[in-house]
Amino acid sequence: MDALERIKEQVKSHPVIIYMKGTPQFPMCGFSSRAAEALKASGVEFAYVNILQDPEIFENLPRFADWPTFPQIYIDGELVGGCDITLEMYASGDLRKQMQAAVEKAQAEQVAQ
Repeated sequence: MDALERIKEQVKSHPVIIYMKGTPQFPMCGFSSRAAEALKASGVEFAYVNILQDPEIFENLPRFADWPTFPQIYIDGELVGGCDITLEMYASGDLRKQMQAAVEKAQAEQVAQ
């Protein structure tokens, strides 16, 4: 499976996922750190990919959604954006709402199968 297919599968199979430098516990850049903190503070479970440990993802992710920087946050299969957008959404309360809705939708789809 090529890198773009792997990214597509990851985004599709996780209601909320962040592609970041490092991990939520040990971020390797300030932008990734702030975005992961906002996701954690929302109280909704999310997945992550450490792009520094996967050179193929690191190289191809900017092409996947035509977004050149990291981190990248996807909710319900759609690119939300990077650090600044995530922090704005967190401050307004929209981040938690969208994350929760995506998780509930994924759970409902699993039950329906």
